[in-house]
Amino acid sequence: MKKLILLAASLLCFATASCWAQERSTVRVPTPFVEGGAPVTLEMVIFKPEGAGPFPTVVFNHGSTGIGNDPKLFKHTYAPERLGKWFTQRGWLVAFPQRRGRGQSDGLYDEGFTPKRDHYSCDPALSLAGFDHALADVDAAVEWLRKDPDVDTKRMAIAGHSRGGILAIAYAGARPDVFQGVINFVGGWMGDKCPGNTADAINPASFKRGAAFPRQTLWLYGEKDSFYALSHSRKNFEAFTAAGGKGSFSTYALEPGVNGHELVVQQELWGPTVEAYLAK
Repeated sequence: MKKLILLAASLLCFATASCWAQERSTVRVPTPFVEGGAPVTLEMVIFKPEGAGPFPTVVFNHGSTGIGNDPKLFKHTYAPERLGKWFTQRGWLVAFPQRRGRGQSDGLYDEGFTPKRDHYSCDPALSLAGFDHALADVDAAVEWLRKDPDVDTKRMAIAGHSRGGILAIAYAGARPDVFQGVINFVGGWMGDKCPGNTADAINPASFKRGAAFPRQTLWLYGEKDSFYALSHSRKNFEAFTAAGGKGSFSTYALEPGVNGHELVVQQELWGPTVEAYLAK
């Protein structure tokens, strides 16, 4: 009887892929940055599929921490296992770099705060300086991954959620030779409720930096997003394409009462679109 139970469990596991094996590891990524006289390293969590590499690889960039007013959230490492499993089940290695001051990374979290550091700033000058600070961290992580023997450098994609999504678009434009695809989940840098509509100066300008990427990009947005109304995100996409960028803009209706900004956890909605995109 015990053998039959184990056999049944194994068959269920195989049929549903619920027991898919993936290797999780955490590495320290060296950077060119020095703060307080000490070298800065970044935390990066990697989920690797079964088998021997090198593997096609997704660099997945995290978002912000709401409005940036709770330092306790800065130390949360963003590396959702369920999201990692979605990629590894399809044969992709996925890496979650944590930018300076986030998770267990060294350094100061300095992505566009007010002078008092009490929340993110809507001042374009401060906000865009923080954007450049974040892009430098993405660059350090990508350069480390390109030297990892498990990474197939001919099949790399970059993705991200919220601030990570806009970083993915912009960085791909800066390094158009590195990636074969870009996936933007509800991306933006500052919420559309900034006083004086300053987000209209911050977000389109940042997205347009990705227009040099020569391939199709994927923009995925949820309805009733508390940070970015669809009308605002569509304007960002239009600015990107007007600058020469290529891409498709898809929207999804989440269940009633669910914030559209949480689209990234709704794999049943975006899964078929992303799977088809990665297969190209």
